[in-house]
Amino acid sequence: MADTLEPRPEFRNIHVTQIVAYRMPVAAIVSILHRISGVLLFLLMPFIIWMFDASVTSEISYDAFRSAFAAGIGFVPGWFLKLVVLALIWAYLHHLIAGLRHLWMDSTHAVSKEFGRSSAILTLAISIVLTLALGWKLFF
Repeated sequence: MADTLEPRPEFRNIHVTQIVAYRMPVAAIVSILHRISGVLLFLLMPFIIWMFDASVTSEISYDAFRSAFAAGIGFVPGWFLKLVVLALIWAYLHHLIAGLRHLWMDSTHAVSKEFGRSSAILTLAISIVLTLALGWKLFF
């Protein structure tokens, strides 16, 4: 009876030289970006706290906060601060939407390959569109 069975396929790990040619699925890309956005939010937490503090302390600190984006702070130009804030906007939106995607999959047990792909594409699309809209507001 064991002779009639087909041999099982072998799955081997990817060698380091094959990483460049390997095409990851969209769900894997979203998962990696979810982790990167979380690390980015964590590392820039002091900057986020400074922005919040400067924007709500008083009218004078709010004016100084707004002028920092136009004139810069010390040797850091204003456009660079805007790029950092744009990265924070993307990190927050992507992390939020990808987290909601994971919560939805966990609560509904929707773990099919098709749903994973479609929800990953939707996560990327929503986070990019919202980042572009808020970036437009930030820069113009």
